Amino acid sequence: MQYALQAAPMALTVAQAMTLPGMRMRLLAGRAGLTRVVRWAHVSELADPVPWLRGGELVMAIGLGLPADPAGRHAYVERLSGAGCAGLAFALGEAMTAVPEEVLAAADLHGLPVLEILTPFIAVTEAVARWHADERVRGERRVVAAQEAMARAALLSGTSGILRALAEHTGGESMLLDPQGKPRAATPAGERPWHARAREMAEGAARRSAGVLDDGIEAVQVQSLGFSGPPTGWLAVCTASPLEWHARMLANQAACLLAMELLGVRASRAKAHAQRGALLAAVLDGRLSPRQLGELCPVADPPYEVVVARAAVPVETAAEVLEEVVGDAAEPALVCSRSEHTVFVLPEGPEGGRRRGAELCARLGVPGGGCRAFGLDELPSAVRHAAALAARGDGYAHVDDLETSALLRDAFVPEAAHRFSAAALRPLREYEARHGGDLVDTVRAYLEAGSNLETAARRLGVHRNTLRRRLAVAERVSGRPLTDPGHRLQLWLAVSLGDLVPPGRPAQTS
Repeated sequence: MQYALQAAPMALTVAQAMTLPGMRMRLLAGRAGLTRVVRWAHVSELADPVPWLRGGELVMAIGLGLPADPAGRHAYVERLSGAGCAGLAFALGEAMTAVPEEVLAAADLHGLPVLEILTPFIAVTEAVARWHADERVRGERRVVAAQEAMARAALLSGTSGILRALAEHTGGESMLLDPQGKPRAATPAGERPWHARAREMAEGAARRSAGVLDDGIEAVQVQSLGFSGPPTGWLAVCTASPLEWHARMLANQAACLLAMELLGVRASRAKAHAQRGALLAAVLDGRLSPRQLGELCPVADPPYEVVVARAAVPVETAAEVLEEVVGDAAEPALVCSRSEHTVFVLPEGPEGGRRRGAELCARLGVPGGGCRAFGLDELPSAVRHAAALAARGDGYAHVDDLETSALLRDAFVPEAAHRFSAAALRPLREYEARHGGDLVDTVRAYLEAGSNLETAARRLGVHRNTLRRRLAVAERVSGRPLTDPGHRLQLWLAVSLGDLVPPGRPAQTS
């Protein structure tokens, strides 16, 4: 990875500190350490100032604390270098007229710059402090410019623009993960070595948190996205170590922009799901044909996995859970919230849909049922079977897990079953078309009630005498009495096959 920290604050090196306005210094030894970073300028005449230092100091002295013996002087320089000091500057003429040769030799050995300083100590301290204050202002201006660039990128390119601008202005790489820690987008594209660490951090993090993993070479930040509730995703950023303050600020800004972007995307998806769900509801209610559903909205190619959750879940919640479970496959899916349950129609994945259906219901915390459909025309039947399973159990059940249902389905060829139903009910349908009436529904209610007139009439909402007249017409039209066991069996199969035999059997190909 090539790091070019465009927004990072510059580092004040010893070489640069020597050229600050008003500074008069000259290098005596330790040229190899001129790139050491000066964090502060500090005066100390202690024989061992190390316990009082934090690293990055340009230590200034007149030499009062220097040990008298050569070994002690060498150890003095070695300790300062090991403590991370930026350099050692002496003002000559007070305690000593020249820097001892042992100090100069140790400075060259350990790469610690030793300077002669001709500027008052307080002026050096003020100059270093002024440089850092000015650089902080310059850094803040660069961060503001970077934040504005990310905001423009969000408006122009959305998620990809935010990730690209973040990577550009931190000199690193960025990645967006879904709520489960799976990558959704990255800059640059493709798998990178640090991605695995970021995924582990996201998967092991709390619901809403931020973390940093710094190995001394790279710093990986992972931050949850969203303003309330479960995270809508995770932002991961990899930059050079150590992690700079500007990278933290820009990551926070990017996280806010991505959270707003994801909220907008989710809102638009929920609206689209609501519109598509209304069309699915019309199909299930018989107000719209499956063919018209395919014409009015884009639907994935079959087969489908139909999942019914036994709870009326708001479309927004259902759409969020759907996206969490199936990811990009949520786009062509259908969601419909009914009075007592919620229907999901998913494109069947390569591993089948039973696992995803079980996960959907588990995340919603409600029982559910599933059934496969090999075409849009099978959706109403698949929903009925899935809803029946959802009403029976406390967990999730699939038609394919029920041996009797699966065997019964495999025993029927769907096209042949449809032809049988159409032929058995044709006389009743033709009479209804010419004279009106509800002969098919009447016969079905009568047979399902076990030939009990009172029960059937109550289910149909008619008087029992009206029911008798309709049954008499049905017998006359069909040419056989309803007391004939064979005739009753044919009619019952014709009106019940859709409920008895679940869909999901592949069409036979010649």
